Amino acid sequence: MENYANIVHQPIFFLFIGFSFLLTLGYFWGRRSNRKIYQSAFSDLADVVKPNDQTFTNIGGAVGFHANLFVKKKGAPFSRVDATITLLPRQSWLYLPISKLIRKYDRLFITLYLKKPFSEEAHLIESKYSKFMGSKIENAHHLHHETVKWEDLDFHLYYSSREMLEKMRSFIKKHPAPGIIRHIALVPEQKKGFIFMIPKPDQVARYFAPIYHWLPSIVKE
Repeated sequence: MENYANIVHQPIFFLFIGFSFLLTLGYFWGRRSNRKIYQSAFSDLADVVKPNDQTFTNIGGAVGFHANLFVKKKGAPFSRVDATITLLPRQSWLYLPISKLIRKYDRLFITLYLKKPFSEEAHLIESKYSKFMGSKIENAHHLHHETVKWEDLDFHLYYSSREMLEKMRSFIKKHPAPGIIRHIALVPEQKKGFIFMIPKPDQVARYFAPIYHWLPSIVKE
């Protein structure tokens, strides 16, 4: 008993209690922060897409979520929009610094299913993001390439024809700030468009909506 009594009066005991309290506090703060980010992102997407039906799935505890937005309106250019969001482990203060070094930021992957294919393939990908694993463009060697400035960020622009190049340049000119956008991909073979963003509360709709409304204008007639 005396040994236990001595332990509770040691400075290390109070440090342990304080550290445990901080980890617990961080857990609840992190879960709440991640919930705010993914709920805001999915709400923004739904506001833009206006789906007839939707499903949401937890795929990774407090760090992974998936959404399916189904569009059943006659004449709509899209049949479905899928979104997967992976978040930094804010609920784990011990692992968070390591995750920031490896993953850098939260990630929102959006897949748009079109009823008609794009006229040709094109990519607009931010230079630093293009170096991350999983962001490689498979057909890059078959496409023309140039580097463009989008506000203060460098983007690689891959395209098949001069016409597509001008369409991509026109989009950049009309929307001078990329904001949270890091990759826009047009893949005609799959009849899909892909968008990668760094999700931030109340910003997804602002940058997603212009792309969503622009893409139908460049599908094959």
